Amino acid sequence: MSLAGFSLADVVGFVGVGLVVATYFLSQIGRMDATRPLYPGLNALGALMILVSLWFRPNPASIAIEFFWLAISAIGFVRALIIGRRR
Repeated sequence: MSLAGFSLADVVGFVGVGLVVATYFLSQIGRMDATRPLYPGLNALGALMILVSLWFRPNPASIAIEFFWLAISAIGFVRALIIGRRR
């Protein structure tokens, strides 16, 4: 399956990049609270989508950073849930 020369895996990866970049941008302009579960949740989803695309076109350095991004986002998500329950 191809859309303008991109495979489905490429499209999934680009959507993942869009999620990561959009959430970071929104947090930087004060439109998304990075301490709420939505921010790390969307970042984790974005990293996972990028990892899916990297499964089909491996790049070791990119795979490494996305695993770290996913792990850090998972920690942030759990932390945001715990802090949210305390409020």
